[in-house]
Amino acid sequence: MKWFKALNTAQIPHVNTIKTVEVGGKQLCIINNDDKIIATQSSCPHAGGHFSGGWCKNGHLICPIHRYAYNLETGRGAEGQGDYINIYPNEVRDDGLYIGFEESWWTKLWG
Repeated sequence: MKWFKALNTAQIPHVNTIKTVEVGGKQLCIINNDDKIIATQSSCPHAGGHFSGGWCKNGHLICPIHRYAYNLETGRGAEGQGDYINIYPNEVRDDGLYIGFEESWWTKLWG
């Protein structure tokens, strides 16, 4: 796992808000859902809607375009959707929020 600093402590989103950031060359959404920080991909796999315009409801991230819902713990779409979103490990440390990315065999060999 390779960790990247995403935000300083003061930049972490307030409760029940979503912020878009670029981390390690990827655009992500940082979600504060009831004081729990979740990092996801930034766009909906269904039609490309940007999650920064969405909202959270009952533990799910809702896309603003077609209201597709994704579980904030597993990334799975609602029953019948047949899709999912990427959820990235994160850690709040003394100096800010860090996001973890799995290293592929390629980056382990060739850096």
